[in-house]
Amino acid sequence: MGTHDRDSKAAEPSLVTDPEAKAQRESENAVAQFDRVLDLIDEVVRDNRPFRLRNSTIFDLHRLALEGLSSHAGTYRPAGVEIGASKHVPPDAHLVPSLVDDMCDYVMDNFADKPALHLCAYVMWRLNWIHPFTDGNGRTSRALAYFVLCAKIGYRLPGLETIPEQIAADKSPYYDALEAADLHWKEEVLDLGDLETLLDTCLAKQLVSAYEDAQNPETNVGQDRKFH
Repeated sequence: MGTHDRDSKAAEPSLVTDPEAKAQRESENAVAQFDRVLDLIDEVVRDNRPFRLRNSTIFDLHRLALEGLSSHAGTYRPAGVEIGASKHVPPDAHLVPSLVDDMCDYVMDNFADKPALHLCAYVMWRLNWIHPFTDGNGRTSRALAYFVLCAKIGYRLPGLETIPEQIAADKSPYYDALEAADLHWKEEVLDLGDLETLLDTCLAKQLVSAYEDAQNPETNVGQDRKFH
């Protein structure tokens, strides 16, 4: 995949046309989405609520990512969509609701027995594969997958360089891993090996960053946090 952009290509004009205003809104939305993921993790970990993966959670994270940028924020796409620089053709719009339900069922059915990184990789890949939204699919998938990862582990992971933030900083390996999973799925094989390896590396880096921050007297804890 290299450095090619794997963004959604849907026929929908942005609600914000000025580049600077759009970038500012995207940044604000990213911070809001980050905060919401932390709240979701705390609801499971601190408040001891049972973990449930629901459509409403997915809609909520997507709405935060696209608020003020898209008229379809927080709703499924009404028509087909293409993915730039990708061989994958997402399923028709009428199949999206049931496919997302199946994704949630897979996570819940395997939550007790599958490793956290597998569940994280599955959500990150599957939501991208379904591509349920006109835009913001990658942003939502990474935020949702991180929530699933932390919920399965049972605590907020330390470290300023979170897995989604690392992926957002260098998306090429992430795109390559998604494409590899897509190709395996064409053969009716669920093989997330490349993506799990990438996430394993990112997780290690995140935990090392926490260790380094603990030793650094100039650690900046006041910066905005965001996943994209």
